[in-house]
Amino acid sequence: MFATPAYAQAAGGAGGSAIMQFLPLILIFAIMYLLLIRPQQKKMKEHQKMVSELRRGDQVVTQGGVIAKVSKVKDDKELEVEIAEGVKVRIVRATVSQVLSKTEPAAES
Repeated sequence: MFATPAYAQAAGGAGGSAIMQFLPLILIFAIMYLLLIRPQQKKMKEHQKMVSELRRGDQVVTQGGVIAKVSKVKDDKELEVEIAEGVKVRIVRATVSQVLSKTEPAAES
């Protein structure tokens, strides 16, 4: 008979579905996916495509900021680039950050 109003309100308000409780977490994950994860995956695919299309004669910039010209494509993971006249170094393909100028493929006869 002498129940306080706070005690009486707590007894009836314990309902609610589990989906409604997890909805904020689901929305946060969806927003993070759309704003962070998806654009990063797209950028990574573009970089992989750019690196796979490198060929002899392309002028590139490495992640270290060195401007070089591709002199030989060794294999899937390695390039030989010329950073100065007569100075050739081997680099990993993934370290190419930008292609400054592309060469046209040779015409097949």
